[in-house]
Amino acid sequence: MGNIGLPELIFILVLALLIFGPKKLPEVGKQVGKALGDFKRASNDLKRTIEDEMEKAGQEEAAKEAPKEPPPEPPAEQAETQPETVAEETPKHPDTGTV
Repeated sequence: MGNIGLPELIFILVLALLIFGPKKLPEVGKQVGKALGDFKRASNDLKRTIEDEMEKAGQEEAAKEAPKEPPPEPPAEQAETQPETVAEETPKHPDTGTV
């Protein structure tokens, strides 16, 4: 389908000439050409829009999958005011080293 040979094309042109007549045929040809041009332009615009949306969706997906940054460390002023906890060591026996 879609392959039109020379005999088929001649048949279509003769049929169009018989239907529309020699005076109307150029006008009909112009209108058909404009319609095909508009259709092609609209289909290209639709294709471009779909491609742009797919690319945008892919970028959003990649941004969601990117590793999140660790939470920021508290400022130095707050870190100094927090008390430090030191584990107390239990006294050991000097000779044996046990508790």
